[in-house]
Amino acid sequence: MNVLPSFQLKDKVAVVTGAGRGIGQAIAVGFADAGADVVLMARTMSDLEDTAKIIQEKGQKAYVYPTDLTDHDQIHTSVESILVETGKVDILVNNAGMNIRSSAFEVTDQEWQTIMDTNLRSAFWMSQKVGKSMKEAGGGRIINIASVAGTTALRTGVVYASTKAALIQMTKNLALEWGEYGINVNSIGPWYFKTPLTEKLLKDEEYLSAILDRTPLKRVGVLPELVGPAVFLASDAASYVTGQTLFVDGGMTIYGF
Repeated sequence: MNVLPSFQLKDKVAVVTGAGRGIGQAIAVGFADAGADVVLMARTMSDLEDTAKIIQEKGQKAYVYPTDLTDHDQIHTSVESILVETGKVDILVNNAGMNIRSSAFEVTDQEWQTIMDTNLRSAFWMSQKVGKSMKEAGGGRIINIASVAGTTALRTGVVYASTKAALIQMTKNLALEWGEYGINVNSIGPWYFKTPLTEKLLKDEEYLSAILDRTPLKRVGVLPELVGPAVFLASDAASYVTGQTLFVDGGMTIYGF
């Protein structure tokens, strides 16, 4: 008898927001490697097409849905179209996110709203819309990309940190409310990873040194190291895991920063 649970995503349909580059692209491609067909959502069509090409070269289907995820109506329209085209959504990854590095004294109303809409509001409306289809289908997996900033104070901006803390709490509440429908809701909390968005920061030797001082593994992460945790949470291997945040942080949350 084989007691090892399956980490495969064969015959699954996954939706990944912010899938044009960085963390979203890495997870989308990783899901394809695990056997899933992937729906790609973000604003920029050219980025989505680049990701789609990689997935298609692996023999999996890629569906491109350029969407402004801060727009509730666009989310509604895109998800409705996705469900018609694919017939189902088994996995949702709410990855779309951004930051504006203003001090608390300098945050403007527009900055507050933009970060909140991108990081938090979009994740809720995507979860609500896709979650309804999962309820009807008898279950599914939702994974929110949070951050270590959601649990410890960082010098990355109070608004960003607030959205990530809210995402972690939203994960718990949705897991509690939707567990009876077979919907597992979890989140991943990364620390610093090498992405297009962090490239400039990580070139600052003083800043990088401060990061590594608070990282037991003494290095920043590389994107493939986020793929395994995402595939795990999306797969049958995590069938009894819900309401949790898996920190992929090189041990950073042992300290704080």
